[in-house]
Amino acid sequence: MLSRSKSLSVYVSRLILGRHNLLQLFHSKSSSGRRRHNLRDDEDSDKIRFQETKEHQEEGYIRLLKSRGQHILTNPRVLDTIVRKSVIKPNDTVLEIGPGTGNLTLRLLQACEKVIAVEIDKRMVEILRSRAAESGLEDRLTVICSDALKIEFPRFDLVVANIPYGISSPLVAKLVFGMNQFRSATLLFQKEFARRLLANPGDSEFNRLAVNVKLVADVEFIMDVSKRDFLPCPKVDSSVVKIWPKAQVPDVDLHEWWAFTRTCFGKKNKTLGATFKQKKKVMELYHLSGKSVCNDENIGSWHHKGKFSHVEVDGDGASDEGGCSSFSCSGVEMSLFREKIVWVLQSNGFEDKRPSKLSNEELLDLLSSFNQAGIYFNDHKRTRDANNAILATS
Repeated sequence: MLSRSKSLSVYVSRLILGRHNLLQLFHSKSSSGRRRHNLRDDEDSDKIRFQETKEHQEEGYIRLLKSRGQHILTNPRVLDTIVRKSVIKPNDTVLEIGPGTGNLTLRLLQACEKVIAVEIDKRMVEILRSRAAESGLEDRLTVICSDALKIEFPRFDLVVANIPYGISSPLVAKLVFGMNQFRSATLLFQKEFARRLLANPGDSEFNRLAVNVKLVADVEFIMDVSKRDFLPCPKVDSSVVKIWPKAQVPDVDLHEWWAFTRTCFGKKNKTLGATFKQKKKVMELYHLSGKSVCNDENIGSWHHKGKFSHVEVDGDGASDEGGCSSFSCSGVEMSLFREKIVWVLQSNGFEDKRPSKLSNEELLDLLSSFNQAGIYFNDHKRTRDANNAILATS
């Protein structure tokens, strides 16, 4: 019986063959009893199995877990293009997320000084190290066996990876909003996700993801990748994109920005006026702003000078004309606060505009106008109290 290291070596060598030869290897048929290789989808265990025939099962097998997005990119042309488009320098440290069996890793090791590979599957870690050793490049490889979303990345210059599609959104957020400074990230995503990331205002795919990422980074399309370039073949095509962190980013509270865009893009094709006039949204912002509107020095003068247009309180034709005789003080505050929101929208020309057609610059202007009027989207009161507590103990 072959040793485990040899078994892994045999398996890895087949992955290097490329898609065409590898498919011949798995699907070869012969009446003379030559070796046959079966590729089957194990639906019960959510696994895909590469297994030898009974007479050669001493060579072992490995299962690729669909739940972890384990699809091996086998097309040499695509792999080489990813490395070339990454513009790797000889002294660079490259971070790779989800290296799998190492088809991309080996090319990266030849192009840079060091590769930091983050892989959650211990079986893949063993294959990865074995292949690096066989190529004489093990000194350049550092493998971290862990969940990429749960660890703090060491220093790196570039990110180059065919990432598990299930973690695309949180991983991109961790990279572009994280503390690590890097030149660029060349990443292979599901095609639909890549289109959303690349979308511009007015595009049907334009959404909160693109808005948030483009606040701090630029995104470029590199190439499409067919699902036939993977083993096992996924159900969707893929795309490679490149992300560059911006040298200068807008001076905005990120937590406030994220909360603001979440509100705007909850219904991205709905007018901002319709979104912000909802009673539930008015109450939410009223409490988040953590401020008594009745004590606002400006709102009374704004109201009496006619800077607010008539606004329904409950959306059913009722108004605040009855004053304190028909509302409790909190009711008056809520009514005035709603008028304040609408005044911000109207005075800046945003009441009839839709988030799906607004640029980041326009959204930043609107958020700034809201904040200047004392309207906040993050838990402003909690943040203010925390800051006061820090100042009191300093």
